[in-house]
Amino acid sequence: MDYQTGFFYFFSAILLFAALRVVTARNPVHAVLYLMLAFSQAAAVWLILKAEFLGLTLVLVYLGAVMVLFLFVVMMLDIRIDSVRKGFWQHVPLALALGGLVASELTAMLWTGFSNLTPVAVNAAGVAAAKSNTHALGMLLYTEYLYPIQAAAVILLVAMIAAIALTLRHRKDSKAINPSLQVHVRAKDRLVVVSMPATVAATVNPAVNAEGASK
Repeated sequence: MDYQTGFFYFFSAILLFAALRVVTARNPVHAVLYLMLAFSQAAAVWLILKAEFLGLTLVLVYLGAVMVLFLFVVMMLDIRIDSVRKGFWQHVPLALALGGLVASELTAMLWTGFSNLTPVAVNAAGVAAAKSNTHALGMLLYTEYLYPIQAAAVILLVAMIAAIALTLRHRKDSKAINPSLQVHVRAKDRLVVVSMPATVAATVNPAVNAEGASK
């Protein structure tokens, strides 16, 4: 076993452990941290498999932006673990069914192999032609799969706008001021002038004065 195979098994073992801890951790913050660990190990596996673009994209996009955002959101929300775990066992059969379906698909893919892949181009000396995976992926994305990429971008934009609209809540205890109301305010609506005499003579109650004198 060479060193690449050893690193592959090492990163894969950590990846499986982190993925298991994501679904078994009781603290949601710990689950997010384990998910970040799983993404980092998956990126390392992709780098070993010479998928540099996917590995770097996973690190920059998910670990650098998405998962950090998830971590901040989970830490800011007041998540009650007891109420979340009440219906855990009700969803176990569905989770096992979906997990078995995914496992069977992966097994079938690995069992049948990748027979539809085109062979690697070689030169006259029998050496594979040097071509970057990033260059080949870019050519496919922006030529053959241009319309699906545009459709995915539109769907992500709609999902982002929907998430913002769903999380936009008006708090009753907020002291924010509407600028349009300030501009259109009138003095007579905010200030009332009451006419009253300058001085008022104090009234004296004889009974109260007599009671105070007796004490």
